[in-house]
Amino acid sequence: MYVTTALLRRTASNSSNTSTTGKRLLSSLSKKPVSNSASSSISGNFNQTPQRSLSFYSALRSAQRWSHGVDWKSPASLGAQIRIASSTASLFQRNIATMASENAFNRILTSLPKPSGGEFGKFYCLPALNDPRIDKLPYSIRILLESAIRNCDGFQVKKEDVEKIIDWENSSPKQVEIPFKPARVLLQDFTGVPAVVDLACMRDAMNKLGSDSNKINPLVPVDLVIDHSVQVDVARSENAVQANMELEFQRNKERFAFLKWGSNAFHNMLVVPPGSGIVHQVNLEYLGRVVFNTDGMLYPDSVVGTDSHTTMIDGLGVAGWGVGGIEAEAAMLGQPMSMVLPGVVGFKLSGKLKNGVTATDLVLTVTQMLRKHGVVGKFVEFYGDGVGEISLADRATIANMSPEYGATMGFFPVDHVTLQYLKLTGRSDETVAMIEKYLRANNMFVEYSEPQQERVYSSYLDLNLEDVEPCISGPKRPHDRVPLREMKVDWHSCLDNKVGFKGFAVPKEAQEKVAKFSFHGQPAELKHGSVVIAAITSCTNTSNPSVMLGAALVAKKACELGLQVKPWIKTSLAPGSGVVTKYLQKSGLQKYLNEQGFHIVGYGCTTCIGNSGELDESVAAAISENDIVAAAVLSGNRNFEGRVHPLTRANYLASPPLVVAYALAGTVDIDFNKEPIAVGKDGKDVYFKDIWPSTEEIAEVVQSSVLPDMFKSTYEAITKGNAMWNQLSVPTSKLYSWDPNSTYIHEPPYFKNMTMDPPGPNGVKDAYCLLNFGDSITTDHISPAGSIHKDSPAAKYLVDHGVDRKDFNSYGSRRGNNEIMARGTFANIRLVNKLLNGEVAPKTLHIPSGEKLPVFDAAMRYKSAGVDTIVLAGAEYGSGSSRDWAAKGPMLLGVKAVIAKSFERIHRSNLVGMGIVPLCFKSGEDADTLGLTGHERFTIDLPSNINEIRPGQDVTVQTDTGKSFTCTVRFDTEVELAYFNHGGILPYVIRQLTNQ
Repeated sequence: MYVTTALLRRTASNSSNTSTTGKRLLSSLSKKPVSNSASSSISGNFNQTPQRSLSFYSALRSAQRWSHGVDWKSPASLGAQIRIASSTASLFQRNIATMASENAFNRILTSLPKPSGGEFGKFYCLPALNDPRIDKLPYSIRILLESAIRNCDGFQVKKEDVEKIIDWENSSPKQVEIPFKPARVLLQDFTGVPAVVDLACMRDAMNKLGSDSNKINPLVPVDLVIDHSVQVDVARSENAVQANMELEFQRNKERFAFLKWGSNAFHNMLVVPPGSGIVHQVNLEYLGRVVFNTDGMLYPDSVVGTDSHTTMIDGLGVAGWGVGGIEAEAAMLGQPMSMVLPGVVGFKLSGKLKNGVTATDLVLTVTQMLRKHGVVGKFVEFYGDGVGEISLADRATIANMSPEYGATMGFFPVDHVTLQYLKLTGRSDETVAMIEKYLRANNMFVEYSEPQQERVYSSYLDLNLEDVEPCISGPKRPHDRVPLREMKVDWHSCLDNKVGFKGFAVPKEAQEKVAKFSFHGQPAELKHGSVVIAAITSCTNTSNPSVMLGAALVAKKACELGLQVKPWIKTSLAPGSGVVTKYLQKSGLQKYLNEQGFHIVGYGCTTCIGNSGELDESVAAAISENDIVAAAVLSGNRNFEGRVHPLTRANYLASPPLVVAYALAGTVDIDFNKEPIAVGKDGKDVYFKDIWPSTEEIAEVVQSSVLPDMFKSTYEAITKGNAMWNQLSVPTSKLYSWDPNSTYIHEPPYFKNMTMDPPGPNGVKDAYCLLNFGDSITTDHISPAGSIHKDSPAAKYLVDHGVDRKDFNSYGSRRGNNEIMARGTFANIRLVNKLLNGEVAPKTLHIPSGEKLPVFDAAMRYKSAGVDTIVLAGAEYGSGSSRDWAAKGPMLLGVKAVIAKSFERIHRSNLVGMGIVPLCFKSGEDADTLGLTGHERFTIDLPSNINEIRPGQDVTVQTDTGKSFTCTVRFDTEVELAYFNHGGILPYVIRQLTNQ
């Protein structure tokens, strides 16, 4: 279904020469007459646009939009829907191909024969280039190369771009820019709602500018999976799934109806209803194509998603990574992605995991190694004999945590293990045969049993899998790995250490405090390190049968020995798809998880993203009143402070079996090697080794319980939706009717008073510092995803609009309302702002008055006074999920620039997309070394002419105290400069489309 955009471009640029037949075709597709003058006009516009990086789709005017939207009441499968849409796209491509100029690489267009006769289709054959440099390219770079060759039209993608990629070994260190067109876009509802809000708002803007609002439509397949809204309100109950889904629909009915409207109003958009699974697991098990075949044109699957863990699909050999919501919207609308050609770290795996070591132990080890190595902005490609020893699910677990180790991708090329997984998950034999034959023919398939062609990497790492040992990570960052044997010692160090990533500063005399309380009439107690949340959650692990069934075996052994999880620990199990439920039931092990309180609570992200629900009032009171450092143990990928639950200051990432083990122990203050977990029913001590399953035990259950039919039946059911979703009534209009009283969906102000003239670059003059941060400020600090605190500006807004506290819902669920999200920006209760001299609070100092205010209130004072603001920050600013609101929020607060030691890749790009200037201190410098307190006023001298600004150039920052220093402007590409010139990516897109 991928639209061959090169053909669209060539059609438009050659439209003055279009034959009468060709014009009739375009007219029939657009249902509008196409005149000779219109054709000439289009051609003229393109000839006047010399820069590839600033180009757009003139052909949008005449191209019909097609959809793979699914009628959820229909029994038709998604596959059938896609085939129908594919035919429409293909008919268009076949006909316009005859009108297009030649692709410079058409000479290597090659037939791929079927074994039984005939052909699968044609493809651009990389070996036919006879260039020895290609044989040394990493597999991940070959995917970029194929895309550039296939889309090479001499305009959007040039032969020079192809040469840059072929010469990757020499060009990559130079940070050269290349265009990339992903085959599809992936969304989840937290980031999907604001994306659809923006698309709806862009339609309104087009309308107001007198242009055709229907130009705002996705041109590539867009899949949106609703998985971020379910909360663990009800746990430890057989009825938890139904009860939580009912509450989910009560809270989010308006959002869900809006998304359902979007699936009808916008073509080429599929919405997977709530209760179906986690987006990345659905992508892995169902949506991932590996190889597209669009009416006989074969090419590798590739995807960008508005969730940073889109990288999970890299484990399937599909190139995928997270982008900001604004970038994704532009990709949907046909804007070619501009990216710096990345370096690739080669990570060699050898050996085999020891008995009892899990994929989670492996990924936490890999994460720590890669974070230490430094891989931000790079691809990581795994190779070596050890790769062939780990399952596809294990690979997906490692790929999933790419954001935690900082890489753009963690890529595993396709091999026999991949093909076996495709068959297991219900892909047809013919499809798998086509995938294998195409990848082999294009030198993109790996045989680990055969000698490997030497590939070149930018740098190298290696790990013997036999060296991996059981571990967890925490208490506040994913890459702070702790070997299990050292956990007790590490915990006591954390209690002693000063407040920080590895410290809570609990006085020695208070470390043994015991908080006694009554839990529903039962005596209970909490200490520092007591586990109050134990959650098997997140796509990272729930997609992996070995660790899920391993957790169930731990529960079984515990039940048989008479162990029981304490009732005041909030336990939950949230699978990433219905397949998990099927194999847990087939194995007969779900009942043991239930006995330990790990009932299934829903099919979504839950605790991993802060949707952990409330703790029992008695537990919450015991923590708060006694200042207990309580712990959460979860099988997630994020444990940043304040994310999992406001009352769990210590949060540890662990494998699902370890989650169960820690729940049984009731504390993280334990040495599993030496101390008993509990006393069994026979009065004897039970140790960790007594409940831990062997690798062989797990493999045996996986083999007998995980079956292809489970995947087929699960995903056939997904296309039918569920009763609550199917009953949602939505309007049929193409323009959205905004409700000014809605607290969920609100028309944003991005295009107010917008004109056709770009505003141009603006410097920053006499700006105050809104916030002064240290290192590792995450997107969770900037744009919280969890609960809305009762004393926050967002809570005040909701109360003022008649919303009861019980109905506040989460920040993530209200991302479609800019008023709430602006108030939620920098509202994390664990915010450490140097302007407050050590106080931890979502507040700042209003410099002119000296008042301490909530960040939103201070920002509004500055805005009302017409004063700019900036943010000072340390290293790794913006680490975390790819959240557009972490950039939109500061923009709405009036932040004009962020000066940091370094930026996380997606967040830096998002800042540019919202018109905020990202600047980096020079190496060895930061606010502290320069003697900046944050009380200064800052002037950033940027040229007023965009043509005088270059990517990565230096600028001078001056203060009113007489200090000045040099920073690097982090506009990394010419395209980003164009976005900045227009005030952001979305105004740029609107002006481009309106001009056509």
